[in-house]
Amino acid sequence: MSVHTTARTAGRITLTCAAALTAALSPAAPASAHAEVGADTPRALAENVTLTFVSEAESDTAGFTGLRVVLPSGIASGDVTLADAPEGWKLRTTADGYTVAGPALKTGVDARYKVRVRQLPDAGQLVFKTLETYSDGRVARWIELPGGDVEPEQPAPVLPLKPASPGAGSSGPGPATSTAPTEAKNARPSGKAAAAQEDGSSAGPVAGSAVAGLLVLGAGAWWLARRRASGASETPTADPES
Repeated sequence: MSVHTTARTAGRITLTCAAALTAALSPAAPASAHAEVGADTPRALAENVTLTFVSEAESDTAGFTGLRVVLPSGIASGDVTLADAPEGWKLRTTADGYTVAGPALKTGVDARYKVRVRQLPDAGQLVFKTLETYSDGRVARWIELPGGDVEPEQPAPVLPLKPASPGAGSSGPGPATSTAPTEAKNARPSGKAAAAQEDGSSAGPVAGSAVAGLLVLGAGAWWLARRRASGASETPTADPES
């Protein structure tokens, strides 16, 4: 065997061993995240936080028409408002989250949008299950939860949070917007307004009774005056001729 042949054989053996060693030492590659979320203030109990969502386009024949998100515990659908989205897309709240949808995007264009959250909950991470709808009707479900030894094939977007700032606290539930007008129309007045109405309602019968009494007294006085006048006219007078 020549020197060159021996060198080539040794080189092939070295490359094969290196590849095998790399495969054995390298951990299993996690599934590529095709739906992601980020925040300008990724901290527990942070207020007025802007979340940015990105869904990578996977179809070669259709574009996105909408996304549906299930909100994690601690964030109500009424606490979320749309900050930025593709042209013509609008946000609509659902019982467990919201949808952002509109005209179909071009094939291969990622769906990017932003929402503003009134306050993040006190948690270590937030999971936003996401369903992506394409113009051909296909739905991609990025809803699998992280955890365990096996990486999920379609993981839901996860937002890790830093611990809350010292002194931070929950600001409580946000104001209700959908039922406020109806409740305001049907609500009973309170405070000074209610007191004024109650005073007016109780004063009404008293004032009516006083007026009725005055009318009775006035009628009695008139009758007495007429009676006296009548008696005076019937009294005999002296005859001038007597």
